[in-house]
Amino acid sequence: MDRHIFLVGMPGSGKSALGRRVAAKLQMPYLDTDTYLTEVSGMDTAQLYQVYGEQAFRDGESRLLEELVTATPGIISTGGGVSLREYNRKLMKNHGIIVLIDRPIDDIMLDIRAEKRPLLAQKGRDEIERIYNERMPLYREVADIVMDNGNGFHNGLASLEEVVRRYA
Repeated sequence: MDRHIFLVGMPGSGKSALGRRVAAKLQMPYLDTDTYLTEVSGMDTAQLYQVYGEQAFRDGESRLLEELVTATPGIISTGGGVSLREYNRKLMKNHGIIVLIDRPIDDIMLDIRAEKRPLLAQKGRDEIERIYNERMPLYREVADIVMDNGNGFHNGLASLEEVVRRYA
């Protein structure tokens, strides 16, 4: 593997679950940017936002991407907001293949209602739809590949594995 595979998409789209599984199966390095920032700071994303604010959190994501692009290539699940910054989009474009994990908003909402995404659940459907509509054009613009994750986890897993084998 000579380049990274960056996974982008909405929270709840399946980036982390799919990325972790495919990396393990193909014996490749894997990193989840949100998990990493949480581990090194000792705070979850909600706490990081509350204590330092969104700007500092986004700055941390950008610094992490700068470090990762020079590391051994692997699968990198990015936080839902990483693609908001043009700088981050350019970093990913210049150092890898970007895969949009696209999942219908109704499926994302099911996960949120199932208490899997408590931060999003607090926002309510209208706010989540606003975020979805704001971010989806950026995700599509930056993506080299769009992968539909609306047909069940196992189909998504097979699709991502195929993409990684083809482009890694």
